Amino acid sequence: MLSYLIRRVTSVLPVLLVVSLLVFLFIHMLPGDPARLVAGPDATALDIANVRESLGLDKPLWQQYLRFVTHAVQGDFGQSLKNKIPVIEVIGERFWPTVLLTVVAMAWSTVFGLLIGVLSAVRRGRWQDYGGMILAVSGISFPAFWLGLLMIDLFSVRLHWLPTGGYEGWKSFVMPSFALGLGVAAVMARFTRSAFLEIAREDYIRTARAKGVTERLVVWKHVLRNAMIPIITMVGLQFGFLLGGSIVVETVFSWPGLGRLLVDSVAYRDYPVIQAEILLFSIEFILINLAVDLLYAAANPEIRFK
Repeated sequence: MLSYLIRRVTSVLPVLLVVSLLVFLFIHMLPGDPARLVAGPDATALDIANVRESLGLDKPLWQQYLRFVTHAVQGDFGQSLKNKIPVIEVIGERFWPTVLLTVVAMAWSTVFGLLIGVLSAVRRGRWQDYGGMILAVSGISFPAFWLGLLMIDLFSVRLHWLPTGGYEGWKSFVMPSFALGLGVAAVMARFTRSAFLEIAREDYIRTARAKGVTERLVVWKHVLRNAMIPIITMVGLQFGFLLGGSIVVETVFSWPGLGRLLVDSVAYRDYPVIQAEILLFSIEFILINLAVDLLYAAANPEIRFK
């Protein structure tokens, strides 16, 4: 297992290098001049030139990239153009609210998605199956921002049960996590049902039933266990999408997380923060894929030797 982990971590390093290069080039393709923004609207051409030199923007791109990578490895992404404080501190203040919201949304959506998917597969063709799939299709069809606005109007404005936004106490998690996780729960339910039915048609499942194994044991030990490989993939992908999709939900609910910070930074043209956040989201996707591969190896030891 250790050798497999070392091989996977080693293969991630070139990907991180390519991602950092793409992020750097993308930021430099954005319109606008960071030096003019920092210097202010009343700055002269000489002031702008001095700011550009202090930021290192007067150097060739390859030198700027080398400087960016060298400092990024040390956790230094420069200073925020808006707040005049280190970018790592700006992101650090917003990191945990986003992580907590994503974990809560992922936890309940995975549990409910699995239960609905298994129930629909076991009761295939019955009312439980039709009801579960109707819920799944409905969950996929509702846009997160529309669902969020609808819940604010109902539970906050009309019923006064939940806060409209912010990050204060467990009640603040209810509506954002539901709006963020509903689509994931729907996808998980449909995917679990499909994987479950596919495994249930295998010969070894029929053999287990022929040997007299109880249906409950067949479902939970044989079918679901072997269906977990594709389900693990879907969980990992959806977790990554939740981190990216939190941008819309955090804006709707005024959630002080990374998504709302990215929107504000784009509006202000705060390039160091934008660059660091995009790189952070990319690294999160890569680490999630690495975690999925390790879960593969834990679920099926044969994968380690392939």
